[in-house]
Amino acid sequence: MRVLVLSPRVAPGLLSAEAWDLVRSGVEVVSTHDDPHVRAIAAAGVPVRQVGAVPEPTEDVVWIAPPGDTSWTGLVAGPADVVHGSLELPGSHLLDVVAVMGRLRRECAWTRQQTHASLTRYLLEEAHEVLEALDAGDPDLLRDELGDLLMQVVFHAAIAADGDAFDVDDVADAIAAKLVRRNPHVFGSGSARTPEEIDAAWQAVKAQEAPRSHPLDGVPAALPALALAVKALDRADDLDTTGEDVGSRLLALAAEARDQGIDPEVALRRAVRERLGER
Repeated sequence: MRVLVLSPRVAPGLLSAEAWDLVRSGVEVVSTHDDPHVRAIAAAGVPVRQVGAVPEPTEDVVWIAPPGDTSWTGLVAGPADVVHGSLELPGSHLLDVVAVMGRLRRECAWTRQQTHASLTRYLLEEAHEVLEALDAGDPDLLRDELGDLLMQVVFHAAIAADGDAFDVDDVADAIAAKLVRRNPHVFGSGSARTPEEIDAAWQAVKAQEAPRSHPLDGVPAALPALALAVKALDRADDLDTTGEDVGSRLLALAAEARDQGIDPEVALRRAVRERLGER
């Protein structure tokens, strides 16, 4: 038995040359399931016989394994008996998140009743949990927390799609177009080469897209105070940082941190944790 493994994340019938050679080799092709890949292979003129159970390892057949099913791994003699016929592009697993969220919106009462407003606190919590994972320096924890944050993005896009405002593809299209537009040194004729030049070019394109009449235009009102200070310093180089009151001294410290390439928000959070000990 040869096992043909195909991905549901790849368009039906989009198989590797090795996979097509295998199913057209004259050996009987069998399947225990019906899915778009199986139908595409049959439509291409390759007979596919539906069977009720996994073939015996000794049978001279090509068996199309069900997507996600790994029970066959103990049946085959070795890697040579398995052909991976669908080669996935990086990022293709994101389709799984979209599919899972789509089903939850259809079949889960709690998920279905959520709105942009009801999810606000969860989005904020997940963003802070990502920051905590970064502080902890734990890659496994960071992976999980980034997944939770990604889920919020997909969740909000699903809600918007239900209201015919936009969908997750529109979100992806918008950020991809923005990245291309703001990085002309990679995608255009821009001459920026150093990190400083690249950042300046990004800011120049951004300023053309959304002209500002005030240094804080476009800055979220709920931004933490130290992050707000850095934004203000970035946008108004002549900002007065003198004064003896607490606010002025904090602003001066934020300016000092910025000049040293230090994020004052991160530095203060780390200092507190070091003095209190990790929870």
